[in-house]
Amino acid sequence: MSQKRYGVLFVCLGNICRSPLGEGIFRHLVAKNGVDGLFEIDSAGTADYHVGEQPHTGSIHIAEKHGISIVDQRGRQFTNDDLKRWDYIIAMDDSNRQNLLQLDKEIERKLYRLRDFDPNGPGDVPDPWGRGEDAFQDVYNIIYRSCENLLTHILKEHGHVDEGTKS
Repeated sequence: MSQKRYGVLFVCLGNICRSPLGEGIFRHLVAKNGVDGLFEIDSAGTADYHVGEQPHTGSIHIAEKHGISIVDQRGRQFTNDDLKRWDYIIAMDDSNRQNLLQLDKEIERKLYRLRDFDPNGPGDVPDPWGRGEDAFQDVYNIIYRSCENLLTHILKEHGHVDEGTKS
């Protein structure tokens, strides 16, 4: 009997800066905590600007700086199939969240903003596009600490941990 896998989809506008980092960092944390078999992880954009493209070089470099590779990811647009497929749809900001809700109000029960899990407080993950290396580092830090808590939340919600993760 196979174990339930939890689908986590990270969503930003173009799927080249923030959501690829979310996908990569979450994959890293899942592997680090030895729970790879419990998750299916992906990312998408609400717009089609960068379909088929690699993540932004700033996202690739900041991920690599922290030992995470996202170079094999390719931008894709969120689809109607995604509405049903994913257990957790994680928007990077309120604008993306609102765009997703316009597609289907029923997904609200599984739609979150990533910073809802940020110990430093809720809000938007700022878009680092065009803002330089420091902006990508800041976004990396926000996404990492938020993903740590997101992982703990999902594992606790489904009875996989009592004390949290070892991230």
